[in-house]
Amino acid sequence: MRILMLGGTEFVGRAVTDAALARGWEVTVFHRGHHPPPAGVLSLTGDRTAGETGLAALAGGSWDLVVDTWSGAPSAVRDAARMLSGRAGHFSYVSSRSVYAYPAPAGLTEDGPLVAGASPEAGADVPYAEAKRGGELAALDAFGERALLARAGLILGPGENIGRLPWWLSRTARGGPVIAPGPPDAALQYIDARDLAQWLLDAAADGLGGAYNTVSHPGHTTMGELLEACVRVTGDVAQLRWTDPEVILAAGVEPWTDLPIWLPAGELYDTLHQGDVTKAHAAGLRCRPVAETVADTWTWLRGRGGTAPQRPDRPSVGLDAQTEAKLLSAPGSP
Repeated sequence: MRILMLGGTEFVGRAVTDAALARGWEVTVFHRGHHPPPAGVLSLTGDRTAGETGLAALAGGSWDLVVDTWSGAPSAVRDAARMLSGRAGHFSYVSSRSVYAYPAPAGLTEDGPLVAGASPEAGADVPYAEAKRGGELAALDAFGERALLARAGLILGPGENIGRLPWWLSRTARGGPVIAPGPPDAALQYIDARDLAQWLLDAAADGLGGAYNTVSHPGHTTMGELLEACVRVTGDVAQLRWTDPEVILAAGVEPWTDLPIWLPAGELYDTLHQGDVTKAHAAGLRCRPVAETVADTWTWLRGRGGTAPQRPDRPSVGLDAQTEAKLLSAPGSP
């Protein structure tokens, strides 16, 4: 297989590139040159934000598969997909379950209502959900049934440049009492970037098209299992202090950002951790145990000196030490 990876130097794109290389596929990586490409690929550089002129390096060549992880202006997906539609057999777009109209009820399938107002012509000033849906529309417009829309949710694993799992690992590595947002048996739904990459390649090789919710089954792990795995791999020097959601919220702590991954029960929890994934798993999606994802992410993070990369278009996450200390010392704290 000949694959063109649009991106391919960080996190999900890098996971796809590594998986394709491991299969012996011929890989071309088109990127902006901000990060070195993996060894063994053909590297092409350009800037998709510059419109069609930024795609000049893609003027020639043909591929069996294109994979695109773009999260910005849908017009960038449109321009690339149109240019490549006659020279590529299949187009896989890494989308998001954010494309569903909010709130998405528990058990929502791929046929659920979608966010309104999205357009493949939209520029950079578009909210994330509309941008991802606009990217889907652009892929479908150019490739039709040859377009695969992988609607991922929470993505974790080595290479993460959002900071969610790296923050928890760094925090448990520091040791001492750690605020753990309850309940510990809260079911989580996510995907390891490497499992997403393998499924994307398999699905493309099989010629699958259309939308798939590409995350684990709800309850693949729990908040307790995730944080306990973080404690174990970082040396058992942290003590989890499970705290009721009401106490955390009353202190002004923001779920998902101040305490990454965690959400209290409610609409947002159902939207992100309770989606129906029957279709993707019937099509071969498999998710590794959370302990493996946590351990491998810690190994990767230590190899970088303990500091994870940070996407410039995403805010940093994590609870500041002063707020955590206040929660831990408050009357009635665990």
